[in-house]
Amino acid sequence: MKYGTLYVVPTPIGNLKDITLRALEALEAADLVAAEDTRQSLKLLNHFSIKKPLVSYHKFNEQNKSGSIIELLKEGKNIALVSDAGTPGISDPGSIIIKKCIEEGVEFVVLPGATAVTTALVYSGLDTERFAFLGFFPRETKDRKKLIKEIEGRSDTLIMYEAPHRLLETLGYLREALGNRDMAVCRELTKLHEEIFRGTFQEAADHFGSKQIKGEIVLVIRGKSEAEMLQEKKAEWESMSVEEHIISYMNRGCSKKESIKLVAADRNIPKSEVYKHSTEIG
Repeated sequence: MKYGTLYVVPTPIGNLKDITLRALEALEAADLVAAEDTRQSLKLLNHFSIKKPLVSYHKFNEQNKSGSIIELLKEGKNIALVSDAGTPGISDPGSIIIKKCIEEGVEFVVLPGATAVTTALVYSGLDTERFAFLGFFPRETKDRKKLIKEIEGRSDTLIMYEAPHRLLETLGYLREALGNRDMAVCRELTKLHEEIFRGTFQEAADHFGSKQIKGEIVLVIRGKSEAEMLQEKKAEWESMSVEEHIISYMNRGCSKKESIKLVAADRNIPKSEVYKHSTEIG
């Protein structure tokens, strides 16, 4: 018997008009729908007059449920996988069943569609050439510290989700950890009360501090600028003599010749000038 196909179907993140024609076709063609919240998905299906059996597939039963869904796919059933909003597998259940499909040789099709990540990124006005999605900002202090250590030196734009009741605390924490960077708070994307606030961490905290904050939130944060990185690098050597600067590079494993070149670049002076300070270095 030919295996069925798992369709990974993005659903609107707010405005129901953002459903795609392919998504509707996949839902119509499916024998059943695996949903993060069957009540939420039933509303979506009813809105588009689609009647399909629903099975629950969420983060708490994902491991166990994946096996039974694989069996149904092997029996020839076509299954549509949906989350409450957006693309399954992006901070939502989906990645485990996809891995199992790959392991078991079961075909799956990922449909393009709505996601808050790229919508917020473009709204932010920040650099879109290189960006990193970090999921939900951690709740535990040790996890936060670990994440900050990983991202504080990155130059790419950073994107993360946050709950409304933690927004002000998170803005304060990020300001202390990363400096008062430019950023955007994107709230209730595509919905009636959509709000995009652009400013610094402090300006965002001032703006939302006097409000009752509701809705799903995406934070988009400017990466470390080239000027900031150059300033930090300069701080490492500006108290050194030229000779000490050369030796510091040699201690990192650079040859004397390479070290002279690097010091000249750091200090924006001719290599011949640096060389004069290297004659006594072995």
